[in-house]
Amino acid sequence: MIAQGLVNQHVFSFWLNRNANNGDGGEIVFGGSDPKHYKGSHTYTRVTRKAYWQFEMGDFLIGGKSTGICVDGCAAIADSGTSLIAGPIGVIAQINERIGATGVANKECKQVVSGYGQEMIELLKSETPPAQVCSKIGLCAFDGTSGVSAGIKRVTGEGRTTSVHNMFDATCNACEMVVTWMQSEFVQNHTKEGMLEYVDRLCHNMPSPMGSYVDCRHIDSLQSVSFSIGGRIFELQPEQYILKVGDGFVAHCISGFTSLDIPPPVGPLWILGDVFMGAYHTVFDYDKMSVGFAASA
Repeated sequence: MIAQGLVNQHVFSFWLNRNANNGDGGEIVFGGSDPKHYKGSHTYTRVTRKAYWQFEMGDFLIGGKSTGICVDGCAAIADSGTSLIAGPIGVIAQINERIGATGVANKECKQVVSGYGQEMIELLKSETPPAQVCSKIGLCAFDGTSGVSAGIKRVTGEGRTTSVHNMFDATCNACEMVVTWMQSEFVQNHTKEGMLEYVDRLCHNMPSPMGSYVDCRHIDSLQSVSFSIGGRIFELQPEQYILKVGDGFVAHCISGFTSLDIPPPVGPLWILGDVFMGAYHTVFDYDKMSVGFAASA
């Protein structure tokens, strides 16, 4: 369209209607944006990787307070093709726990906490670099920069060689996830017992692929969640990040956060889907290679 001179402005924009009683589902505009669909001005952040219009997201807040998640920056994209807000499983588990969403138990995670939890805390207390904790206790092989699978193999009775790479990876990933949780608890100066209880609770309440449910009666008492993008705080209220399905006694509510672990080099990556884009009108600027957000109207 740009090459053919069909658009005056080299931008496209999204408005996703969140009002179920309104007949218009939403609008995509090629070559501009409709001022009727946003309030105030857009805050722009530059694209750091062109593949998916990727940008950097800063701190993540719950109830206006920093969680320490993404405080050093996280890669993110805005994607109208994703219904929810997706992020790394360990982080989403922490968020869902804070908003009271139910989940499913993770066997490897529980085994790591029960078998190695106290030792892991002691290693972190002794200022062992977090990236080395899981290799120190033998749950991850360590290559000097990151946790990697050893790719251990065994031979079956029939002489076939099979890999236990996946099992090793699952335990290693669970260990690294628990280390991240423990680090966040250290920041808040929690006791060893409190820390173990917290990480064990998360292990029993991991994000469910079928959706993590929230008690609809408690939505009004939940805290807001916020993203820091381009130096501005973008806040979502509970009614914006909780999806209510059905009415009356058959209604059920689902967390707007889901887990998606995208491996390097593309990931880890946050995906701000329709839950976010419904609240914030989104502009993709082709000339300036930037993405802008303003409150939807």
